[in-house]
Amino acid sequence: MAKAVLFAVLGSVCLWGQPQPAPAANPDHASAYYHYALAHMYAEMAGTYRNRADYVNLAIENYKEAIKADPQASALSEELSDVYVQTGRLREGQVDAEDTLKKNPNDLTAHRLLARIYTRLIGDGQRVDEAMLKRAIDEYKKIGALSPRDVDAWLMVGRLAKASGDSVEAEKAYQKSLAIDPVNEDGLTGLALVYSDLGDNAKATELLKKLAQSNPSPRALQALAAAYEQIRDFKSAAAALRQELALNPPNEKDVARALAQDLTLAMEFDEALSVYSELAADDPEDATAYLRMSQIYRERHDFAKARESGDKAKAIEPNSVEIRYNEVAILEAEDRVPEAAQLLKDILSSTSKKGYTQAERASRIALLERLASLYRSVDQTDPAVDAFRQMADVDVSVAPRASAQIIDTYRSGKEFQKAQQEADASGKKWPEDRTLRVVRDTLLAELGKVDEAASDLKKTFDGKTDRATYLSLADVYEKGRKYDDMAKALDSAEKLSTSDEDKIGVWFMRGAMYERMNRVEKAETEFRKVLKVDPDNAGAMNYIGYMLSDRNQKLDESLKLILQALEREPGNGAYLDSLGWAYFKLGRYEESENALRRAVAKTPRDPTVHDHFAETLMKRGKISEAVAEWQTSLKEWDSSSPAELRPAEVAGVRKKLDNAKVRLASEKPAPGKN
Repeated sequence: MAKAVLFAVLGSVCLWGQPQPAPAANPDHASAYYHYALAHMYAEMAGTYRNRADYVNLAIENYKEAIKADPQASALSEELSDVYVQTGRLREGQVDAEDTLKKNPNDLTAHRLLARIYTRLIGDGQRVDEAMLKRAIDEYKKIGALSPRDVDAWLMVGRLAKASGDSVEAEKAYQKSLAIDPVNEDGLTGLALVYSDLGDNAKATELLKKLAQSNPSPRALQALAAAYEQIRDFKSAAAALRQELALNPPNEKDVARALAQDLTLAMEFDEALSVYSELAADDPEDATAYLRMSQIYRERHDFAKARESGDKAKAIEPNSVEIRYNEVAILEAEDRVPEAAQLLKDILSSTSKKGYTQAERASRIALLERLASLYRSVDQTDPAVDAFRQMADVDVSVAPRASAQIIDTYRSGKEFQKAQQEADASGKKWPEDRTLRVVRDTLLAELGKVDEAASDLKKTFDGKTDRATYLSLADVYEKGRKYDDMAKALDSAEKLSTSDEDKIGVWFMRGAMYERMNRVEKAETEFRKVLKVDPDNAGAMNYIGYMLSDRNQKLDESLKLILQALEREPGNGAYLDSLGWAYFKLGRYEESENALRRAVAKTPRDPTVHDHFAETLMKRGKISEAVAEWQTSLKEWDSSSPAELRPAEVAGVRKKLDNAKVRLASEKPAPGKN
């Protein structure tokens, strides 16, 4: 290091082990540099000769002499501490500094050395010495008190306090660093991360925007993009990453990948495809780029190109589970669910082994859960239950979650006795598991025991998960048609919701409640709130569309909304039912029949879907088929739970069935006549 460079970066320190005088007016730079050069040389020789003791001692002695000659050279104390660290003599350095501070508590050099040593003794992140962490924080605070303009000291207090989980102390420290240097990159970034930890993403983003404007460095822009991602503003995140790319950062490809991902999440598919195409052109072996392109094409329902890109990815990495699963997702998007389930089953079979790493276990559990969901979507209860049970075989810690899914699967499949048996068994095994308790109480409400279920749920209020508990209570009350109680539970849940995203679930349930109460305008208002925050919410689109078309209101708009929902979830049986019913109301009976035929295949246990299909078949003159569908509808009503049963609808189906039978009989030729 050149002499000019060395002393240009030095700050104010005190004499090593001496009473602290006023800062030297004329530090002996020549002597300081002489001893520094010797110290540096001996330190290098110590490293070459495996930390030979005499070289280490000479390095330490000369660093101390250099500090005496130039007490303002803070970099010297840092290099001295590095010698203690690199030679494994941390405890010696600690004792040396502590002894110095006994003589002079205000020796800044000793405090700096001790702070660095304590920091190195904290641990490796997995095993943290809390005592050393506290000592390090205290030392850096003392440095800040002795050297009020020392930004680095307050930055270290902020970092260490954040590491200890003390966000309040970290915030104070970063604010002190910024009071000294308002545009300090580390200070602004660190404070932003603290605000993010505290859940104040708006403050975090504002700080990082300020940093990016004052110092648009790659690091600042990377942090700003991450903050935008945290609040799911992917468009702004992409803008920050574009700006970072313009600076030609050393990790340009990583930034480009992050940009493409944010563009995808922002649904700016054309630009995302362009970035991924450039990445693939630069590196034809980049399987991930081809995979992401395939996923975008799948999202756009361009299945030919999705397969083409997926095949390129598979050719590069044929054993990648993620790439193989992409084929499953394409089949599912094409509404080829049985084929998707079989392919996913094949993937699980080919990757099966006796033992798994933690990452492999997590991946396998996710795939099994997806397989079970595919089976559930086509009303295959037993295979779904089997897949959920395999989850627990892979990792016993997920057994309660798997059991909760099994209860819900049996419930949706109308196998209530099996659902109850699973609920009773799981209650004995895991009596304290909250998710299981909620699922069991939901089952109780389904079976007509609403008060018992609500009473049990109220016992789970703990001040931490109360919002979720109120939502579960609302669900229980809905099953018992206790709409006043449901409304109160939803109001309480909304008060505990801290963001519009949190409120979406509340608004959706309230909209469903109003629809059940036949208060259509209020229901529509709630669902419109959902769409204002989440314009792609297919459930809200479908609910408005079905609700209005069922009442012969705004039929053209209803149809448009339902079609938009199906664009997002093409194979959804409930949405297909809505589509068929909207076509029916519009008098488009052939299109109605086609949609409802698919809906019945998707949701064979729903009596209302069979009723809708029968109505359409009657309009099409297919009376015998209509009779069969109404008979199936009544059969499904008979197997419904008390919560699902709608006596008025059942009576309506019986009347329509009787009329259809009469008409069918009247249209049959009399015996003996042609």
